[in-house]
Amino acid sequence: MTLAAAFVAVSMSAQVYVGGSLGVNAWSSQEHAVINADKSETTFAILPEIGYNLTEDFAIGTVIGYVNDKWEGVEEMSESAFKFAPYARYTFLKSGRVSLFVDGGVDFTTASKADWTELAIGFKPGLAVSLTDNISFVSHLGFIGFDEFNPDGDDNNTTNFGLNLSGSNLTFGLYFNF
Repeated sequence: MTLAAAFVAVSMSAQVYVGGSLGVNAWSSQEHAVINADKSETTFAILPEIGYNLTEDFAIGTVIGYVNDKWEGVEEMSESAFKFAPYARYTFLKSGRVSLFVDGGVDFTTASKADWTELAIGFKPGLAVSLTDNISFVSHLGFIGFDEFNPDGDDNNTTNFGLNLSGSNLTFGLYFNF
């Protein structure tokens, strides 16, 4: 039994990781002649994550998180949303403690109060820095792929395809590797 437990402990070494990311994005605009008011939006995201390293270069995982948007201007409102984003990760460059990777996956976000959904399919490049053997700093910047936003109502979907390097696609997080 002891040998079996030792074998399992060694084989599980650094295969599972847990952690997550925080994201904040804010913008504002000066008074608009038609709207006659200043406008702003602040987005805050808490994105817990769990994953499993299949090999040194490949991993699978998922993000299940919370996103909050607050708008001010014409009318003030706040919306909370649920996010589910499974992914496959490929690490394509390792140099010492620094790794570059790309996550390919599907992001599904839904909010009930304003009754909207968003579906994104694509790739997110990232950077991981091993601070210790068990703790890594991870950052994602950008998105390339397809994104469709479906607000409540008919004929008002917004569809995007391409590369987005805006601040809304920048997250920072920490992972604990088992």
